[in-house]
Amino acid sequence: MSNRQSNAYWKSNLKILFSLLSIWFIVSFGFGILWSDQLDLIQIGGFKLGFWFAQQGSIYIFVILIFVYVHLMNRLDKKYKKSIAQEIDKN
Repeated sequence: MSNRQSNAYWKSNLKILFSLLSIWFIVSFGFGILWSDQLDLIQIGGFKLGFWFAQQGSIYIFVILIFVYVHLMNRLDKKYKKSIAQEIDKN
């Protein structure tokens, strides 16, 4: 892989990583702590939504984000493997 491709790969990787970590931060800290009082006005299954996010919701979102990360990284790896294979074929 050329240096330019390597830099593009890592730039894409970091973009995915920071996007998913931002979502997790908003869900865990924002919904569970900052906006908990406003979310407590909504109830799901008899539990206040702010309480649910603080106790369980952020964990569920984190697990979902792990699977999203795996999917996105597999797509990114396939994209760059294809470009590496094309580069090898040229040589």
